[in-house]
This record gives sequence, C-alpha cells and structure tokens, in this order.
Amino acid sequence: MATEVVENSSGIPQTKFLEEVDEFMKKPENDSAEQVLRRFDELHSKYKFMEYNLNAKKTRLKGQIPDIRTSLDIVKHLQSKKESPAPLESRFLLSDHLFAKAKIPPTDKVCLWLGANVMLEYTLDDAQDLLQKNLNAAITTLAQVEEDLGFLRDQMTTLEVNMARVYNFDVKRRQAEKAIKS
Repeated sequence: MATEVVENSSGIPQTKFLEEVDEFMKKPENDSAEQVLRRFDELHSKYKFMEYNLNAKKTRLKGQIPDIRTSLDIVKHLQSKKESPAPLESRFLLSDHLFAKAKIPPTDKVCLWLGANVMLEYTLDDAQDLLQKNLNAAITTLAQVEEDLGFLRDQMTTLEVNMARVYNFDVKRRQAEKAIKS
C-alpha cells in the first residue's frame, strides 16, 4: 500500500501485495499493526460496499436486458406488419394472470416507456434505433460491471492476505518481545 493510489477504469483502488511486511511496517505512517489493520479493515469495508452496489447494478441490468430485447422484437414485428392491411391481433397483460385481446391497426408509430412515468411516441425506425442503442449500452455496461466485480474480488483477496500477514507479523513481534523480557 504505497502512497500513490492506483485505480482501475471504474475508480476501484488497487491493493498491492505486501512482499516485505518488515519494510512496510517500518514506514512512518505505519506506527502500529493495530493502526494498519484498522486502515485495511476500513478499505475492506469500502470494497464490500462497492461489491454490494456492483451486484445490485448487475442484477438490475440482467433484468433490463431481456425487457429491452422483448421491446425491440415487438417493434421489429410491428415494422414487418406495417404494410399489411389486416390488423395485428395480440393479447396484452392487464394484471397478474389477466389478459385482454386487442386488434392493432397497421401503424408507423409506437409509444415507449422511458422510465419515471414518462412515455414518448416514436416512429418505428426511431424506436428501433433507440432500443438497439439502449440494448448495446446495457450489454456493454453489464460486461464492465462483471469485469469490475472480478477486479474487486482480486483486490479483496489481496487485502485479506495482507491483513493476515500484518497480523502474523505483529504476533511474531510480540512473541519476540516477550522472549526478550523473559
């Protein structure tokens, strides 16, 4: 844990493996093992918080991607039926386990829920472009979140090993002091 802080592209601080615990503990900012372990524990808590947030984001994205794909498929289906004179028959969900039949006349417009109780009307081409852009962004973000989770797990493991090494160093130091006093 040098003074310079190295981070990955998402701002997660990197933990360096302590090769020489003796040299690390001789640094002026490392007065006692308890102080170092307290700092490490604080960083470990931050890592746990980041992990919780990344897992929540991953879960949200994994739920969003199928919804976006379904909406995109529906828009593509509407585009394929746009030139047909016959209305499109569909069933839509009113509430849990309750569906209604509908006949949808050929159209070149569709309304999309954008979130926060906002719905906008788009042409079918614009809706497809928007949904495709949103799908690509969600897939890219999910890949980045999974990469960040892997990096974060590596940092947590390294930090836990460092904590054990500092603790063992302190135990050996106390045993040596006790042997000298005896």
